[in-house]
Amino acid sequence: MKLQRYRHDSPVSYTLGATLTYEMLKEKPELVKRLFIRPSTDRESGIGEILALAAEKGIRIEESEKAFNILSPKGNCYLIGEFEKREERLKPGNHIVLVNPSDAGNMGTIVRTAAGFGFGDIAVIRQAVDFFDPRTIRATMGAAFHMRVEYFDTIEDYIKKFGSNERYAFMLTGSTPLPAAEKREPYSLIFGNEATGLPDRFADFCTAVRINHSGAIDSLNLPMAAGIAMYEFTKNIWNQ
Repeated sequence: MKLQRYRHDSPVSYTLGATLTYEMLKEKPELVKRLFIRPSTDRESGIGEILALAAEKGIRIEESEKAFNILSPKGNCYLIGEFEKREERLKPGNHIVLVNPSDAGNMGTIVRTAAGFGFGDIAVIRQAVDFFDPRTIRATMGAAFHMRVEYFDTIEDYIKKFGSNERYAFMLTGSTPLPAAEKREPYSLIFGNEATGLPDRFADFCTAVRINHSGAIDSLNLPMAAGIAMYEFTKNIWNQ
């Protein structure tokens, strides 16, 4: 396959760095196409274990300065993994729902936080950032390979598939403070776009919830709000 910079319509994406590549090899080795290593890199250094794992799984390892010039031109990366993009369907249960997320770093951070709090499924409502963009994958710090992410054209499409979930929309309109909200499983925690939040109409078919904070700020950023919500809904698990 011709090597080129990532595009949304490409069948493959890339892990830029050793940590991401190691998690991918452990969790999803069937997706890995090949690894690239800089020719000057010491194979007995910190990446030796990763290369050994790749060899054990029969994955091709290529020395290629060109690959790094194309895929990671900043020069601070010494290992790249190429993997097949494969969207996984959500399983029934508790979900995180992101409506029109627009920032790769924010989405990656939320994926990592979700994995940390035991969530395995994230629904994304288009238009939205590309989960497979290497910038998103990198921001997950490897958690992308522990997560099922499914895209839907509208929130209604998501509800048709998972209509039995209790829906909690994080917004200001008609909302209940987060600690006071009655929490029923299975549930969907729904968050809006970084700049615009959720439309008021979500209060018509969701329980509207807000996270109270001081007047020193106008709002929390999206990853922070999502993290607080995830902790509140799962704290009985972690506080035992």
